[in-house]
Amino acid sequence: MQTLAKQVMEHAAGLPEGTPLIAKELLHLGNRAAVDQVLSRLVQRGALLRAGRGIYVLPVESRFGSRAPSAARMVEALASQRGETIVPHGASAANALGLTTQVPMRAVYLTSGPSRRLKLGAQTVELRHAPVWQLILPGRAAGDVVRALAWLGPEKAGKALRALRAKLPPAELKEVASARARLPTWMAQEVSALVPHG
Repeated sequence: MQTLAKQVMEHAAGLPEGTPLIAKELLHLGNRAAVDQVLSRLVQRGALLRAGRGIYVLPVESRFGSRAPSAARMVEALASQRGETIVPHGASAANALGLTTQVPMRAVYLTSGPSRRLKLGAQTVELRHAPVWQLILPGRAAGDVVRALAWLGPEKAGKALRALRAKLPPAELKEVASARARLPTWMAQEVSALVPHG
């Protein structure tokens, strides 16, 4: 019979890069105490990385040795596992949209779940609980616009929207405008002024 450690590693190897291993999802292999003990031993051996309380991840092997998986992949997998909405922080969204040249130093995401920090090797990934309106339109340019505007604030929003009007397809701007009812008043006003026929 295979050892529990070998079963856990085979299970982990069958998952896409960055998919978190969660003890509760391994209970088909053994009881909770045994699973926790094996996960802990695998971390000590360097076979797994401990990303957070009860969250483990398989390092990615490359010809240069092993490295932590990408934060974006892990966050995406965590969102689908936990049923949370997790989106890039407004600073990242503003950078992706070309509204700032500032590159965020830390990986920060907004989540519908609890705020927490995860470790991926040397990198810390911060998940910050955010209001529902900041999580709208996940994975869409229109959603990035909302998050970028929230980060930039009321003073810079008008200028940012004028810059985006030249960059984004009208359909994306219309989508931002269609979400006006869910946005704070200051943002809804800026968006309304830009797309009068939203």
